[in-house]
Order: sequence, then structure tokens, then C-alpha cells
Amino acid sequence: MKTDDFSFDLPRDLIAQTPAVPRHSAKLLRVSADGLSDHRVTALSELLRPGDLLVTNNTKVIPARLTGRRLNAAGGNARVEVTLHREEAPGRWRAFAKPARKLRLGDRLCFADDFACQVADKGEDGEVLLDFASDREALFQALEQHGVMPLPPYIQRDAAGNPADKADYQTLFAKAPGAVAAPTASLHFTEELLAGLTARGIERVEVTLHVGAGTFLPVKTDHIEDHKMHLEWGQIDAATAETINRTRAAGGRIVAVGTTSLRLLESAADDNGHVAAFDGETGIFITPGYRFKIVDLLLTNFHLPRSSLFILVSAFSGLQRMQAAYAHAKANGYRFYSYGDACLLSRETAA
Repeated sequence: MKTDDFSFDLPRDLIAQTPAVPRHSAKLLRVSADGLSDHRVTALSELLRPGDLLVTNNTKVIPARLTGRRLNAAGGNARVEVTLHREEAPGRWRAFAKPARKLRLGDRLCFADDFACQVADKGEDGEVLLDFASDREALFQALEQHGVMPLPPYIQRDAAGNPADKADYQTLFAKAPGAVAAPTASLHFTEELLAGLTARGIERVEVTLHVGAGTFLPVKTDHIEDHKMHLEWGQIDAATAETINRTRAAGGRIVAVGTTSLRLLESAADDNGHVAAFDGETGIFITPGYRFKIVDLLLTNFHLPRSSLFILVSAFSGLQRMQAAYAHAKANGYRFYSYGDACLLSRETAA
């Protein structure tokens, strides 16, 4: 399929710059074979059934954007900005750098008197490998002190960032540090919303997928099958896998909260819809024609045109249905992207 099939225009004033307050007051568009219906996220418990199972992503966003100085043997001392996006090993991270072309192997990047790294490798498209010579805990502590939350470029912030984003761009479920982008569907959840879901008899389990910066990259190839998907590390423990399988056996539906949870679940499921424990990387790229093995419903935000995520939701609910849903959302003032509103999608065909 052509990437242009997944393109659409979006007025800039529909791109949310801050989350709804309270979070569960965001709009929610129900998208199913029966058509479209408008709700609030607070209605989620009414739209689901007792016995359904929510699967949320407990990854925690790290303040992965750093600004410092580039030092080298030639006496260079220029400003540099890096955004960490993927951990290679404890203390070693792939990052996007600006300006990357001037960086050389061995250059030292200093972000504070006691916080620096070395350029260990250079890749393509501004990517570098940085060695902080530090363990994970010490590095994460330094990032909390000196880093800025890595908001996507469509959320307008100055270089210093907005202190409120440290809380706003973190989900209620955040436990495992390592993501450089939030699993944004979970940003709508509050303790009040969870209490309503529990009272309704809807259970919840957690998985971990460390979201990478590649989630924001547009598909640049003319045909989607030529796109190379970025890798992300994920984990599903044995007890969680057992709960998911037990829910399906009892007739309950698996509700993925976010495309990250869905991608991990589909990576861990076999062709019979049985989920096994998972610990590793996934680069699954879900496109129209994919046979979904485990997920019945998807709670997600509104995604960028020509993105792997809009392609994914089109595979899940059908391209024409998603085009109609997005047209409805634009006409009715829904807010788009990370801090925006949500939709609850039914799978186009049964597993």
C-alpha cells in the first residue's frame, strides 16, 4: 500500500499543547461496526463489560533531552543537544544529536560539572552512541537533575522545557524507567477512573514496553512495506501472560491501552492467541492485512498522518473507518496527539 493512503490534513489548533484537566475529562470517540459515538473518558467503564481485561504499559519516561558543550582534542567547545532514545547497555545509549555532523568519535559531551559522556559511535540521520561510563541508576539520577522531558516536536516548548511536563507527561502506571516517549493512551487514567473500572468488574494487568523516539518518525518510504520499524524492549511476565490467557478462555475481551501495549501483546502471542512470557526487543510493524491474534479493543489517542501508528489503527479497525473517525474528530473539535483526546476502537474482524 502507498504511504499517501495514510495521509491527512490537520489544523494546528487541534494539536493539544497541555492535557485535559482532570485527565479523565478528555473526549472519547467510540469507533465500532455500529458507527461513531461521542463520549468522555469517564464513560470507559460503561463502554466495557465485566470480565474485560485492561492491559496497561508501566514504562516510565526519563528526562532524556540534554543540552551541553562538545569538547574535543582540537579545542572545540560548541553547544550540542542530544535526545536519548534507546539503551544499548547500562550507561550506553543511542541518541539523536544536534549538530550531529560535527561530532567525532571520542568527543566528550559535558552537560554539567559532574555529568558527561563520550561519543562511542556515529550512525545515520544524526544518530550517535553515547557512553556515560555509568550504571543505570546513577545515569537516571543525573537525568532527573539535568535532563528535560523529551516532548514530541509538535508540543511547543522552549529549551528549558515546562516543569509541569514532568508530571503531565508521565502516566499513573509509570514504574520502570527507560522510555523516551509516553504511552499516551494511559495519560487519561486517574485513580477515580480506575475505581470505576474496578467496581464494574474490569481487571487490569501491566506490561512494560520502553517507548522509543522512533514512534514519532513519519514513514518516509513511498510504500509502507519498505518501512523499517524501530526496535523497542518489552517484557511480559509469566503471571501476566497467565491472566491474559485465562481472561480469553473465560470469554473476556483483551483491551490494549495504547498501541505500545498492543504491539507487545501481538509480539508475544502465537497464532492461536496464546500469550507467553516475553523478554526482549520487538520491531513488529502492523499494517492492513495483519491478522490480530490477541487484542479485541484498543484505547488510543489520535495519531500523526503517515505514521506507523495511524497505519496500525487502520489495520485494526479498517482504513475507511479510521478516515471517517478522524474526519468526525476534526469536525467536532477533538484534540490530537500526545496530550489530546482518545478513541476506543473495535477490531474490524474477529480473531
